[in-house]
Amino acid sequence: MDVIAACKAFVAVSGHGSFTVGAAAARIPQSVASRRVAALEKHLGVELLTRSSRSVALTPFGREVLPSARRLVELAEALEHDAAQARLRPFRLAVPEVCGPRPLAALVAGARAHDLNLDPRPAAPRRRAELARTLEVRAAVVAVPPDDGAWRVPLGLAGHTDPGDAPAIYLESLRAGRAERTARRRRVLIQAEDDVPHVRDRVRRLGHAVGLQPAQVVVAGSLVAAVAEVLASDDLLLCARGQAEELGLHWRPVGELDAARGYDVTARSREDGRRVRALPPALIGRCLGVPEGEPGWA
Repeated sequence: MDVIAACKAFVAVSGHGSFTVGAAAARIPQSVASRRVAALEKHLGVELLTRSSRSVALTPFGREVLPSARRLVELAEALEHDAAQARLRPFRLAVPEVCGPRPLAALVAGARAHDLNLDPRPAAPRRRAELARTLEVRAAVVAVPPDDGAWRVPLGLAGHTDPGDAPAIYLESLRAGRAERTARRRRVLIQAEDDVPHVRDRVRRLGHAVGLQPAQVVVAGSLVAAVAEVLASDDLLLCARGQAEELGLHWRPVGELDAARGYDVTARSREDGRRVRALPPALIGRCLGVPEGEPGWA
């Protein structure tokens, strides 16, 4: 038996002296109110109400227990109110700066359907981890090696010119020939989101292995500055396919390297981490730019 529901019916019926009026006040059918009061009487082993064809009245026992029943109903209503307020309280979540406004809005809207009122805080990788550690946010989507994460976003190289039928761009093709030694050398620009060891160091090691100069693989000061360089030159931006499309650039995978971003959720509170992980993975995955078929898409 649902004791709280039964007490609500008992309080409403006794307060109005009628099953019909009390049931209407409690927004339940009269037959349901009657069954619930009868179930409560059976549970307590004593009649709570005397019934006549036109009205009901409290029995002496009913008068004794009514205050307790009313307190239980009030506590239940207070709990429901507090729970509703808690669901509306903003849940600060640190997210990558590469998440666009529209995908972020879709994430917030989708999370509301799961009683989570997200307040996204875009930040660079190291800053996101710091925000979670110092409790400035309740949880953070942090950068991790792709094999260790819940989400994986493949990376490639994007430029302003269409590479045509080429299935990939090879870093080796950026190596200057003898006749080009004095010319400006094409660069690979790494944005802040990929300035993490499992991405940055792998690209730099590959560049060294294929004969690129150290200055040909650099971390850009900002995404805007990096894109400006790409638009004004033959430089290439390391990025995800979806990001390249948003920027109007032509993207291809790296021929010699399976580069990817990896993401997972971190939180100081186990419950906060659980609430974010309980969301459908695709809600966050699509915000991160996870393509169909990769971990975290569905």
